[in-house]
Amino acid sequence: MNKENIFSKSGIASKKAKINYFTGPITAKDISAIIKPLTEKIYHVTFKNGARTKLHYHSGGQTLIVTKGNGSLIIYHKLGKNKENFSIKISKKINLKIGDCVHIPAMKLHTHGSINNKTNFSHIAINSFPKKNQEPKTIWYESDLKHSVTKILK
Repeated sequence: MNKENIFSKSGIASKKAKINYFTGPITAKDISAIIKPLTEKIYHVTFKNGARTKLHYHSGGQTLIVTKGNGSLIIYHKLGKNKENFSIKISKKINLKIGDCVHIPAMKLHTHGSINNKTNFSHIAINSFPKKNQEPKTIWYESDLKHSVTKILK
């Protein structure tokens, strides 16, 4: 963490998220932009009206800390070797509630978000750098979230 910002207090502006990476409306606040950590990117994400992430993985691990509502994390197993068009199978589903903390290892296909259309679900997402001074990357996919992946999203 940048020592110069330890005692600063500032409002966190919403970050413009790519809407094609989510199944519905979300807001994301870039906490990293304020505190400038050196080993991770940190966001506070709110999923509205049952919104979820699309299928994706991170080059470094990701930790989620639930701050509001009920949601879920679904881990997938990739079937086949094709990079862009392949089958998937759900390998684990974890229900999430306020105070829960989960870690998703690097390169694990997953999705997370709200499970309720009537209330918002929020979490802090901490995306770890895969190597020193190498920012994390996220690879997003178009998928039915059940059986198949059809393309990489840009």
